[in-house]
Amino acid sequence: MIFNTNIPIYVQIIDDFKKRIISGEYGPSDKVLSVRDLAMEYGVNPNTVQKALSELERFALVKSVRTSGRYITEDIKIIQELKDQFINEKVQTFITDLKGLSITDDEIIRHIERGIHNGSDD
Repeated sequence: MIFNTNIPIYVQIIDDFKKRIISGEYGPSDKVLSVRDLAMEYGVNPNTVQKALSELERFALVKSVRTSGRYITEDIKIIQELKDQFINEKVQTFITDLKGLSITDDEIIRHIERGIHNGSDD
């Protein structure tokens, strides 16, 4: 992973975990790699990974099981809320950017519908 120097690394790790959860790469109740293994994977200090995991626990996306490690939440509702929040943020950014170019709602909708239809296998 290539890190952005303007954003704290632990925040970028949190965002990466969230995307992996949303995409299903990390499923409900999946065991999370150890701090040491994650630090090696990300190429960062274990303390940075620990900070990211602690925040993910605070968000209830990850839970610690004493002597067993950490696991992705099994609460599908929390995962769906995370997914909805992610989608809403992306959509709002997209709409704000287009409206800043004086593109109308009808044009935005027309292009989205076209993009969905062109991207489908139907």
